[in-house]
Amino acid sequence: MELKEDNIINIHHFLPHREPMLMVDYILELTQEKVETSFEISADNIFVHNNEFVEAGLVENLAQTCSSILGQSFFKGPHDDTKLIGFITNIKKIELFALPKVGERIISKASLISQYENICNISCESFRNDELLIKAEINLFIQELK
Repeated sequence: MELKEDNIINIHHFLPHREPMLMVDYILELTQEKVETSFEISADNIFVHNNEFVEAGLVENLAQTCSSILGQSFFKGPHDDTKLIGFITNIKKIELFALPKVGERIISKASLISQYENICNISCESFRNDELLIKAEINLFIQELK
């Protein structure tokens, strides 16, 4: 997939994460029910070991991808200074198939299953090209810090 500048949404408008814990580069698509993100694995990433992006990194990438579905409701505009905190409250199902390597780009997709106030259940998966790397069902809690 070719990334086009006019199709990319700034991730900083929807997630509280910053370096070195930011595991999403771009939001490629975002609606109230689904999201698609892109992330390129760099050699200096804290979740890289022996030139591979380890399992914890894939889970964090999925969680950040998922949280933008719920997180978007807190932001009012590109210059909004809203601060959020979020937690993975449960991982219901998870299957790992492969680990991406440094220099590779992963595409993660998530779909909202259910939501009650600031708690949501989301189905998500990450791919390297067309190869499924991981899939999971995650519960998240997000709230605004006042």
